[in-house]
Amino acid sequence: MSKISAADVKKLRETTGAGMMDCKNALVEAEGNFDKAIEVLRKKGQKIAAKRADRESTEGVAITKISDDNTYGVAIVLACETDFVAKNDSFKKLASEFVDVAFNCKTKEEFLAADFGGIPVTEKLIEQTGVIGEKIDITSFERIEAPYVGAYTHVGKIAAIVGLSAAVDKADVLTKDLAMQAASMGATTLSYKDFDPAYVAAETEARIAAIVKDNEELVRLGKTLKNIPQFVSRLQLTDEALAAAEQEAKEQLKAEGKPEQIWDKILPGKIERFISDNTTLDQEQALLDQKFIKDEKKTVAEYIKTYGNVEVKTFARVTLG
Repeated sequence: MSKISAADVKKLRETTGAGMMDCKNALVEAEGNFDKAIEVLRKKGQKIAAKRADRESTEGVAITKISDDNTYGVAIVLACETDFVAKNDSFKKLASEFVDVAFNCKTKEEFLAADFGGIPVTEKLIEQTGVIGEKIDITSFERIEAPYVGAYTHVGKIAAIVGLSAAVDKADVLTKDLAMQAASMGATTLSYKDFDPAYVAAETEARIAAIVKDNEELVRLGKTLKNIPQFVSRLQLTDEALAAAEQEAKEQLKAEGKPEQIWDKILPGKIERFISDNTTLDQEQALLDQKFIKDEKKTVAEYIKTYGNVEVKTFARVTLG
């Protein structure tokens, strides 16, 4: 049997990331042949991966990388099974190495087939499953391109990348704020204009039904009832809908005995409240229509306008789970 030196074990460990005893045993099995020892470790990874294929990998690291000229960026999630592994420095280093590979790819499929130290990313994931002993997977891959791209990552759990239509002054601040907004508030689309009408109709029905059910319990408890909206998106607020809301507001003012000469001062506020109460879907899911987290008196769209002639071209968000 070939003598296995400490230097050989160290070299194999540095190459594969496997534990010291795993590396020594692999070298023994391979009779000192370095390449065969790597293959032994990969086969071990395949066996472990097969056993753990049905496990949920809901922990991990979300990470981004932006080009030096800020014209494109990627965001990925390297997932694992436990928070213990996700917090390990070697796992974080592995995530950084994966995002370096992802950085040169246009799609997730291209990324998974890309070379990682002489083997495809898919095989590297299997190898590392054997090394770490948990299911390792790439659960998210996003790439965007724009005249200016910036990013924000929240404690390695959520990451967002945002692309602007122009590299305006302080674009780095704007993109970080917008990426933070997307990461924190979970927007799924850019504007309410992007919603499918059928989706909005289904959400309207479901949300109203949920409030009605809540109100039944509030009645039982003798508490104040929730307001039941007519709509949930600006997409539904036609000129006719807004005119009807204004007419209803006027009738309320008349019933309250408010002098007609001051209605013009009161009506804008009532219409603004009506719009707010009837656009909850937009405020939850459409980035531009959300309240800006650093100043809730503004919408995100209004905040962007303070930077001049610039728009959000695209954005993407990745998260664990």
